[in-house]
Amino acid sequence: MAKEVTEKSKVSASTAVGKTKDFFKDFVFVLGAFLILNSMVLAAFEVPTGSMENEIMAGDFLFVNKFIYGGSTPRTIPLTNIRVPWFRVTDVVPFLKWRDVERGDVIVFEFPGQRDEAESPEFMFYLKRCIALSGDTVLIRDRHVYVNGKHVDFPRNVKFNSPRIIPAGVADPRIFPKGEAFNEDNWGPVIVPSKGDVITLSRETLDRWKTFIEREGSKVGFDGEGRITIDGTPTQRYVVKRDYAFGMGDNRDNSLDGRFWGFIPKESIVGSPLIVYWSWNPDFSIFSDPINKLATIRFNRIGMLIK
Repeated sequence: MAKEVTEKSKVSASTAVGKTKDFFKDFVFVLGAFLILNSMVLAAFEVPTGSMENEIMAGDFLFVNKFIYGGSTPRTIPLTNIRVPWFRVTDVVPFLKWRDVERGDVIVFEFPGQRDEAESPEFMFYLKRCIALSGDTVLIRDRHVYVNGKHVDFPRNVKFNSPRIIPAGVADPRIFPKGEAFNEDNWGPVIVPSKGDVITLSRETLDRWKTFIEREGSKVGFDGEGRITIDGTPTQRYVVKRDYAFGMGDNRDNSLDGRFWGFIPKESIVGSPLIVYWSWNPDFSIFSDPINKLATIRFNRIGMLIK
């Protein structure tokens, strides 16, 4: 009898171990599938600000198509903002994307940092409309945007909060590039950099390009003779390493965008939003004020396509 009980216990323990192994196998499979889908195909995105109103509202929850431009491996440790090395899947399998970024696309991208930051101290995704691509010349005159000399129609839900247009020549000290007499209503002309472009450097132009060069991973300095150096080598020229895009918010008077911090590396663009799957006012908390929070649900926005 004792031997029989012992054998039953062994069978029971073996079954428990087998179930535990099966559970962890299933968990790893599901986690892996989620990471692949989230990195390459479709991801959820909550909009924290109103810089894209009225096309996209603060408090909208979006599904973002990441397959359209080609997915990448995770850029952060899941559920954290801790950066990790990553690569774009299309570098290995080129056909795993639908198309390249186009002018007019609403894009989700890794924020490069404020104007004078080589890198944003916190990893975060931004949402803007792509206005121009590498090689394009952008000019804004009295709020009207021109790309390569051609007028660009306002987005269907463009928004201006102030009737006053800031005159040309009135410099905003926050504006990009540093030192230019631009403002948000009258900006440019500025050429969006392309890979291989050569930038001529001098003491007069260095402030304009220093942060841009540092974002590309190079170090800018001076040698003992006062000459400009890139990665320790004296030079008067810099060769651009990447292709870029230029983005603006549809809420033109309430958008800190390319006019204020510069260009978007194309490799930092992760996708384009497809649809609003949920929307409510972010100013209320579901935990401390659930009734008023639920009352702000925007049923008319659920299912809305982003254009």
